[in-house]
Amino acid sequence: MRSLWRAGVLAVAALPVAATSVRSQTSDPAPYLHTHATLAAKHAEARKKHVPVISAHHAGVPRRPPHLAKATAAPPKPITPVAKQVPKKPAPPPLPPDVGPNSGLKLPRYAALKSDEVNMRSGPGERYPVLWTYQRRDLPVKIEHEFDIWRQVEDMDGIKGWMQEGFLVGHRSFVTVGSEDHVLRSDAADTADPVAILKPGVVGRIRACEAGKDWCQVQVQDYRGWLKRSDVWGTDPAEAIGP
Repeated sequence: MRSLWRAGVLAVAALPVAATSVRSQTSDPAPYLHTHATLAAKHAEARKKHVPVISAHHAGVPRRPPHLAKATAAPPKPITPVAKQVPKKPAPPPLPPDVGPNSGLKLPRYAALKSDEVNMRSGPGERYPVLWTYQRRDLPVKIEHEFDIWRQVEDMDGIKGWMQEGFLVGHRSFVTVGSEDHVLRSDAADTADPVAILKPGVVGRIRACEAGKDWCQVQVQDYRGWLKRSDVWGTDPAEAIGP
């Protein structure tokens, strides 16, 4: 089953198109190297900044004969400026547990892959190994956690990992589930005329879903119609999705 949907099998009028998912691993970029000339220049600059200044022994106010000495008033004490009291801003209220700390959006929520090649890593950073490379644009995933520019996601088979935010988009998509073909119909009824036959693993866009309703209006390539919510993965049962 996993190979079918991750390959992005798309069938309209019983014609499937297949793709595959592959594993790959990457390594960290090499550290930056300084040339000998660069290091020498840096050391020379550092020495200039730390050179002490030495005054001559006769510099300063010259000595005066005792009979010319005059009493001088004590120099005024320096005035220490008073630090300006800046009122502290109140701390912002803590975010609810169902709101992402980086995006401010609801958690969990659905998103879609932005391109035909998106890596899922074992952790939130490029130093973590790649678990899977997804090769199907618009494949839906569920975002569960956020860390900086990384999002922890779950796919329809329950596989979890981290993806960069830039490889995800907010529009809603679906993937057909199960082992049977699905009928895209012209209306939200089992008796409505068929528009296309969708194989398991077909990916498309969700146009609209009413809260608590069994049918969703969807689009697959140039074909629009209605699918049962239970035939797809990418939306919650009671969720409302606007057109």
